[in-house]
Amino acid sequence: MQIIPHVTDEIKDWLKRVGEKEGADVVLIEVGGTVGDIEGMPFLEAARQLAMEVGRDQVLFVHTTLVPVLGTVGEQKTKPTQQSVRELRSIGIQPAVIVARGEEPLQDEIRKKIAFFCDVEVDGVVSAPNAPSVYEVPIILDDQKLTEYVMKRLELRAKQEDLAEWRDFLDRLRNPEGECTIALVGKYTHLRDSYLSHIETFHHASAATRCRVRIRWVESVDIEKKGAEPLLRGADGILVPGGFGDRGIEGKIAAVEYARANQIPFQGVCLGFQLATVEFSRHVLGLADANSSEFNPKAPHPVVDLLPEQHAVKTKGATMRLGAHEITLAPGCAAAKLYGDTTIFERHRHRYEINPSYLDKIEAAGLKYVGRSDEGRRMEILELQGHPYFVASQFHPELRSRPLRPSPLHLGLVRAAMKAK
Repeated sequence: MQIIPHVTDEIKDWLKRVGEKEGADVVLIEVGGTVGDIEGMPFLEAARQLAMEVGRDQVLFVHTTLVPVLGTVGEQKTKPTQQSVRELRSIGIQPAVIVARGEEPLQDEIRKKIAFFCDVEVDGVVSAPNAPSVYEVPIILDDQKLTEYVMKRLELRAKQEDLAEWRDFLDRLRNPEGECTIALVGKYTHLRDSYLSHIETFHHASAATRCRVRIRWVESVDIEKKGAEPLLRGADGILVPGGFGDRGIEGKIAAVEYARANQIPFQGVCLGFQLATVEFSRHVLGLADANSSEFNPKAPHPVVDLLPEQHAVKTKGATMRLGAHEITLAPGCAAAKLYGDTTIFERHRHRYEINPSYLDKIEAAGLKYVGRSDEGRRMEILELQGHPYFVASQFHPELRSRPLRPSPLHLGLVRAAMKAK
């Protein structure tokens, strides 16, 4: 296959622009897939050319390989690594670091063997065994002096920093002082990776509060069949995340009602935000037919709907509201206290909005939209007065959560769940 120069040139230019725009000292580039895949060849070729252009002393290639263990003999085998590196070298890339994945730590003689046959320094062969948590991995790598090796190879000047803060995070995560149960009511709980961002966000919140969060997976369709009480009883908090399509919607609405009526800490995200509005409209305002026009285009009370200017759009392609947007919070509201500010930026992925025609009636009954954007036209955060924690957001706070900086709204849910025990 011939790789068109225009393609590799565009890849290189894009990588350079990222570094220049951010004023970065180092640009970390991940080329996914397996060496030899046709899909990845243009990217590997672009990386090779980039190293030639900027200077090989300015580029460090790190190659992750598998070091399997044959069950019959129990020996760590290096042949897959040798073959993979040979494939890389055939296209002009010589890795300086090999990260050897395996179930167990790399044996010293195997490390030396990989170094010898792959033409890599012994210090550049790093073991990456299975770990109890992904958050252990930076410590595992740092303990093998990978940081120092990379700094030396790239001739970077070390800052007076260490991983003390990260180690403290790990300690808090490993040694909780309490626990709580959060029921996650979703439509795709059979594939839990669908909610991976929420899972990791709860890990972040767990470390911040020293409270182990146990997630109870609840399929919303099951609530429709069995009712909310038997599936949500005993939960210290309830999270209703995003989703698309009308399957399981009534189950999610029932979960929201259960949380509201029983004073159980609740958080809604994206669709969960919209359904909190639908549930409140139905059971507090008495609008029994309240719904989202996404699920019932002829709903008598479309409390969730497209904005007026969106009605002219007939196709769904490229019509979603995406990316980070500025949001203004009402001073003194729970969200503002959690964020420590009244102006925030959060990421979105949605099409439908709260219908402004119903705002006055909803807020008069106690459901307040304390976060707004687009000069107040779009509702972003709601809070229910008189409830210990009933907060929902149109945006996805889990997407900006970090180990040392957890999502404020998830953190609020965990704190409220701890108090509810």
